[in-house]
Amino acid sequence: MMPHRFPITDDHIHIDPLNGRGIEAAKEFFRAGGTHLFLVSKPSWSFGIMPTCGDDYRRAFDATLAVAQEVRKVGPVVFPVLGVHPAEITHFAEQRPPAESARIMTEGLEVAAEYVREGRAVALKSGRPHYDAGEEVARLSNRVLARALVLAAREGCALQIHAESGPCEDVPDMARDAGMDPTRVVKHFADPSTPLVPSLIARHEAIPGFARTGRGFMLESDYMDELARPGAVIGPRSVPRFSLRLLEQGAIDEEALARCHVDTPTRTYGVEIVL
Repeated sequence: MMPHRFPITDDHIHIDPLNGRGIEAAKEFFRAGGTHLFLVSKPSWSFGIMPTCGDDYRRAFDATLAVAQEVRKVGPVVFPVLGVHPAEITHFAEQRPPAESARIMTEGLEVAAEYVREGRAVALKSGRPHYDAGEEVARLSNRVLARALVLAAREGCALQIHAESGPCEDVPDMARDAGMDPTRVVKHFADPSTPLVPSLIARHEAIPGFARTGRGFMLESDYMDELARPGAVIGPRSVPRFSLRLLEQGAIDEEALARCHVDTPTRTYGVEIVL
């Protein structure tokens, strides 16, 4: 394998030895030129958990941290991101009412914030359903998201959000109301329209033009690492392969590459990204 020339960071990826390829996927990322990744905890149901209280999420969080340790052994620098997937409020709808799920999800975020405070994770994850789930779920989900913003502000960390397509124009005001700096709120699976920090899928056609604006953004694969859905959303090699291909083609320059893979994640998450 050729030495890595540039830091290449995947802002949102899952590595799942239980349901997917596990460490082999991390090796692919590294061999393709990837150097740093933000390892995001998967939904509770991926671990066979139906949480009944916040502490039940510890199993998912501890499993994510254990995977992080194994991934580090094969090369990449790993930054864990822990939280509660916003779809949990509807995923467990047959077992309990949405209000109860929202309460349990909020408790789970409190536990995730504890891991951040202890230095075991660098950021939180929350959001709201990316699909139409009705007025009650939308209201409860925004309440959960508002609490996640308060917790991120309290812990001085970034927050990744999973939400509907489009800009999420109300979230910066929600962040400010919570005492949170909106420039530390990341829109996962974003497009350039968002006022939040965009994390774009690495194959997004807008990347070359967006890079020329000088605005900070990041790239992600949102690789799910599930054998039942191979390559979804895109594969673990995608961020390094697309990034380096765009550089070789002259579609982006080294300054834009550094802004995407080093400067923006460093500023957003407060981490160090160096080779």
